[in-house]
Order: sequence, then structure tokens, then C-alpha cells
Amino acid sequence: MTIGDIAVTADTVLTPAGPMPLKGAVWTATDMSRTEQSMPAYAVVLAVVFFLFCLLGLFFLLIKETRTTGHVQVTVNSGGRFHSTMVPVNSPFAVADVMNRVNHVRSMSF
Repeated sequence: MTIGDIAVTADTVLTPAGPMPLKGAVWTATDMSRTEQSMPAYAVVLAVVFFLFCLLGLFFLLIKETRTTGHVQVTVNSGGRFHSTMVPVNSPFAVADVMNRVNHVRSMSF
């Protein structure tokens, strides 16, 4: 399994900082992403155009676009070594995937 640049095998955590034992590893994951909702430009254009022809054009102003940006910071500390990585995410599902991976390796660390 991999999380960013961290690879996990049955008994070892492989990082650019060097190998660490999986047993007793301490994992932390911090969600540093943000999700914004905005009205796309085409919705405003459609609202103006259709408002001139019929009064239903204002319904186009209800269109929302959701955008997620940022990253999830994953850190591991084991065997006197520490490594941190930033995993870029572009959707709430990607955030959930990284968190699920971290929870899975946490369960393997005991």
C-alpha cells in the first residue's frame, strides 16, 4: 500500500527518509483541504439570456459548482525516524480514501 511517497509492506514502512519498522509506528493524518461552492459563469450568462425571453431564466442562478482543493498531510514516526508527506486531493472522496488508507495502516501497526 502507498500513501503519497510512503510505501507500507507487511512489516516495514518505506520512506525517502529510510525504512522504519511498522510495529509501533505512530500515524497522523491532517485534512488541509477546503471545499468551496460557487456559481459558474455560464449560469449567469444563461440566466440573463433566458430572462429576456422568458421569466424562467432566474432558475439558472441556482446552479452551483463544488470545488475541492488542498492536501492531506500524513506523518509517520517509528524507530526514531520521522517522515511527513503531503497528498494532493481534488474531491471529498480523495480525502476519504487517504484517511481510510491511514486508518488501515494504523490497524496494521499494532
